Amino acid sequence: MKIAITGATGLIGREISSKLIARGDQLIILSRSPENAISIIPGAYKYICWPEGSPKLSDELNNVDAVIHLAGENVMGGRWNEKQKKKILESRTKTTRNLIDAISKSNTEIKTFISASAIGFYGSANNKVDENSLPGDDFLSDVVVEWEKAAAEVEKYSIRRVNIRIGIVLAKNGGALSPFTKTFKFFIGGKLGNGKQWFSWIHIDDLTNIFLYALDNAGVGGAINACAPNPVTMNEFTKKLGQIMKRPSFFTVPSVLLKLVLGERADLILGGVFVRSEKIRDLGFQFRFNDLDAALKDLLKS
Repeated sequence: MKIAITGATGLIGREISSKLIARGDQLIILSRSPENAISIIPGAYKYICWPEGSPKLSDELNNVDAVIHLAGENVMGGRWNEKQKKKILESRTKTTRNLIDAISKSNTEIKTFISASAIGFYGSANNKVDENSLPGDDFLSDVVVEWEKAAAEVEKYSIRRVNIRIGIVLAKNGGALSPFTKTFKFFIGGKLGNGKQWFSWIHIDDLTNIFLYALDNAGVGGAINACAPNPVTMNEFTKKLGQIMKRPSFFTVPSVLLKLVLGERADLILGGVFVRSEKIRDLGFQFRFNDLDAALKDLLKS
């Protein structure tokens, strides 16, 4: 299969790209820096400078079977002033529209368009949510809603669209786990805020396998929650992490301090939502890591 991918050099993109190359797919990497992409992900079929350096992106997409779209500004990369908020939104909506426009002009029959999304869609709802639940009413919810709307435009061209709503990613190098393990190593680990907020996590291996499952199975479509079947609270997460690392977990970073340091971004940490993942399981996907204990032991093993 010939697959084009954006955001390939990020945490999730690196893992997906490596798996696709390893199984023999022809991977076309669309990157702002092809040279950097070559050094990070060797072995791809082709490296294209995008978006600035490829005015005829439609030609590069000829004979492509599927597109995986992961590109987007890091939501935690800077304080959320109006300029940064605009950057976060447009890095998702504009790139998605530009990509779909190129797809519509290409000489190809692309069958599948898989776009990253986020469980931020649901805001900080106190109740349990699934793919049929309503969106939240905060900034990130608005961003995800507009992002998914932009992706849905691809269906005009009879292309199957999948939006993977990504949960809190646990990985060895990067993701949400690293900041916690650093503090626990120095015996200052503990919860953020009151600890009662939901922590809807997913192991990086399961997450990337969901992308591949969506790619390979025509029955997968629309929004898909990518979270492990058993969310925990922040209290439960830090307690389990401390047990596995053999470190105390009694320290607390107060909510007021997080808000002082992070501003509005603190809401991503202090809020939380219990995300159900029955849809992808009902479609036949099997998680390797259903419970937090097994996931953390796998990621923290030497």
